[in-house]
Amino acid sequence: MSNLKNRTILITGASRGIGRAIALAAAKRGANVVIAAKTAEPHPKLEGTIHTVADEVRALGAKALAVQVDVRDHSQVFTLMQQAADTFGGLDMLVNNAGAISLTTVEDTRPNVFDRMLSINARAVYLTAHAALPFLKKSSHAHILSLSPPLNMNTRWLAAHGPYTLSKYGMTMLSLGMAEEFKPHGIAVNCLWPRTIIATAAIEHALMGKDAFALCRKPEIMADAAIAILEQPVSYTGQALLDEQALAHVGITELRDYAYNTANADRLGADLFLDDCEWSK
Repeated sequence: MSNLKNRTILITGASRGIGRAIALAAAKRGANVVIAAKTAEPHPKLEGTIHTVADEVRALGAKALAVQVDVRDHSQVFTLMQQAADTFGGLDMLVNNAGAISLTTVEDTRPNVFDRMLSINARAVYLTAHAALPFLKKSSHAHILSLSPPLNMNTRWLAAHGPYTLSKYGMTMLSLGMAEEFKPHGIAVNCLWPRTIIATAAIEHALMGKDAFALCRKPEIMADAAIAILEQPVSYTGQALLDEQALAHVGITELRDYAYNTANADRLGADLFLDDCEWSK
């Protein structure tokens, strides 16, 4: 039986993409799923809302709670955690998936964009953990997972888009620090990052266009990797893993079917912060 059975998992940014995929993967393992995101109404260009994902979770036989939330707003985040605990009798797992991205230099990044990335990426990891901590302390299988990269101090990543890099590395540094801080409470804290670029709305609309999906894997690889981490005992903590590493830890090494186009599975693009990344040069 999965360690997620009858556990409650809260996922930010869960209305589409990787967050949605994690929600569905958790539902298949019997978890109660809290779908937390800003999108409550249909978007003209982007598929999915908190309500459509909640319906998908319920269709899999699991319980769902859809909550509209802005992870920058501390009062909304505190209310979210209380609502999740009140609905399901507690909170066991928190996945920090919500994100903001602008691959711009310091010169080309507007102050409001800088503030948005820091608030949605780094600050939200602090805020959600801070608000969830009283509930996670009561769980016997408490996990926090942040979708952020291993720390790579190659100055290439600092020069090309320093503001975004700061926000994502901030997520990782906070998570690694919390892993040590929360050990006495039996709360595991880890990070997860894709080895390749993932076919998401950010790739299609903000970065490279849909043609780039030929270089991508599907969000399901990140979902399965997240589940592989979240099913580990709470002693498995303080890791900053790529999806391939998390899957290999549970014996999954055949990854071809995760490719968006399996015919192109051997020619995929590496993601940001990995030194063999070609597409961002």
